[in-house]
Amino acid sequence: MHVRAATRGSRLARWQTDHIAELLAAHGVTVEPVVVSTSGDRDKTTPLSQIGGKGVFVKEVQAAVLDGRADIAVHSAKDLPAITPPGLLLAAVPTRADARDALIGSTLADLPAGARVGTGSARRRVQLLAARPDITCVELRGNIDTRLAKVGELDAIVMAAAALDRLCLTPDVVELLDEGVMIPQVGQGALAIECRSGEPELLRSLAMIEDPHSRRLVDAERAFLNELGGDCDLPAGAYATTVENADQVTLSAMLASPDERHVERVSLQGGDGRTLGYEAAHELRARIESR
Repeated sequence: MHVRAATRGSRLARWQTDHIAELLAAHGVTVEPVVVSTSGDRDKTTPLSQIGGKGVFVKEVQAAVLDGRADIAVHSAKDLPAITPPGLLLAAVPTRADARDALIGSTLADLPAGARVGTGSARRRVQLLAARPDITCVELRGNIDTRLAKVGELDAIVMAAAALDRLCLTPDVVELLDEGVMIPQVGQGALAIECRSGEPELLRSLAMIEDPHSRRLVDAERAFLNELGGDCDLPAGAYATTVENADQVTLSAMLASPDERHVERVSLQGGDGRTLGYEAAHELRARIESR
């Protein structure tokens, strides 16, 4: 089988598509990249919250599959809005990489008072300021290389650890932030493959690269975001793990108030990850609304 894979054109997006191509090649499927320019890629300066949230990185890639220019779409799962558009299916989630955020340029403890830390994410900003209210967060957009080049001009920046690992980047100072400090974005570290519904042969091929464990955890996190009724620019995050026997899912989640002055966190455990996602969303929303 030969499939066309819609992808953004960044170095990281191309790595992700090449990785999916390698996984599928082991099952006799060849992949042809179809590079799609998205509005999020073209506008590198406007804050994401003003141009439609992180969905701006995926809508045009999804459109390429829906209109037949491509057969599948390869995404960073963290960029996907909570609801899959009609006509598409989230067909596969391969084995997840490190879901944590990375602070680059300084450790959190070593940041001086008044330090300037770059991030374009409301989720990262509110959690950084909760841990270090004496620092200043400044807007940061652009590709991986552009953001890394800001280290020095800024005291530190934040990005996904998986991006560094995938591109074999080794900045001089990197602190991986555990969930006690920084709960990751929903789906962070995972890749997500979408295809059109009603294509059983393609679905069977994509199912061969699915990691059921990673899919279970990502589905739990996406249930949280879906229940909030939001897209990925909400000041919200969720991270699902399994305990030793793997029967129980632990979901840690956070939500900030609209003015970003209050951050609430919750950790729930149970056998059904999606139910945990719904419960975490209800609990956190109730706490924020009661303030």
